[in-house]
Amino acid sequence: MAAGKHSQAAEEKAASRGQSEVNKKLKYISLAVLVVQNASLILSIRYVRTLPGDRFFATSAVVMAEVLKVLTCLLIILLQKRCNVKQTLLFLLDSIVFQYKDTLKLAVPSLIYTLQNNLQYIAISNLPAATFQVTYQLKILTTALFSVLMLRKSLSRVQWVSLLLLFAGVAIVQVQQEGKKEASVSDSSNQNYTVGLVAVVISCLSSGFAGVYFEKILKGSSASVWVRNVQLGIFGMALGMLGLWWNDGAAIAERGFLFGYTDMVWCVIFNQAFGGLLVAVVVKYADNILKGFATSFSIIVSTVMSIYLFGFHVDLLFTAGAGLVIGAVYMYSLPKAAGGSSSSSSSSSSSSSSVLPRTTEGAEMEAFLPKCAAKEKGC
Repeated sequence: MAAGKHSQAAEEKAASRGQSEVNKKLKYISLAVLVVQNASLILSIRYVRTLPGDRFFATSAVVMAEVLKVLTCLLIILLQKRCNVKQTLLFLLDSIVFQYKDTLKLAVPSLIYTLQNNLQYIAISNLPAATFQVTYQLKILTTALFSVLMLRKSLSRVQWVSLLLLFAGVAIVQVQQEGKKEASVSDSSNQNYTVGLVAVVISCLSSGFAGVYFEKILKGSSASVWVRNVQLGIFGMALGMLGLWWNDGAAIAERGFLFGYTDMVWCVIFNQAFGGLLVAVVVKYADNILKGFATSFSIIVSTVMSIYLFGFHVDLLFTAGAGLVIGAVYMYSLPKAAGGSSSSSSSSSSSSSSVLPRTTEGAEMEAFLPKCAAKEKGC
């Protein structure tokens, strides 16, 4: 009998060790996915927006990404309902139409997200990819400030210091860029550094406000993040179509909605549409430190790739500024001391995705699987 107990204990220990190894591998896979998603979207948008020849309409790309996101979330909700179409339709009718007041709350963040996505295309079209990636980390600062003001969250001393370092690092990078702009930006008549800088700053402000506002709505409601994304997407498509008509209506009527779309453009749109949802899946296995490290590492990847793809020049000033930003992002993701409240979740989730902050609620991914499957997988 004693031998049986020893054997059972050994089996449990081996199973625990095996599960630990699996979780460790999943963490590294999550890290790789986060780095690739963070860096690839910025680099790919920069690449397709600087190619010679006819440019696709950024407004149409924003609308197309919204359509794909809504369809994906609808599919996830259908899977939650065990592929019962009637039950899914009744659920959506109740959640979106009958509870219209709840749906209308999403009009404000949807407007801001649509504006933000269009601004990001403008910013990346006018800024070097590495400069955009560094400057865009200001969204951590704006998200933290809006969290303090709107959600009454508290930040640790380390986090406040990291925000100061973040601001200083971005400022150094901008001084460097003003003194020595990338040749392809300064020499090209259709690229304007100032326009790109203004676009990315407004995008950071809108990202911070919309992310915190969306979190406040999620916390004040029992609706799942997938339903919220459908509601956001409905407004996003409508507002995106309005912006498309206002800005490019005549040109699209003449050339077509899909004008300028190449295989690479479709890759960008799919990355933009599904990147955030993919992050929502993998962050379940990644803690805040890992997400902060992924964001920092993606800046390095973007800079290195920009050297080879776009002839970006890295000097001492840029290295110092980017180093401060990388250190600040990592410091901000560190856990608070014991007894402190966990206030960094909002801004940390915002920093895990360069372009789509609204889809990083990883905990909601449990609902993706049927309950029986979730139990079997230890979800």
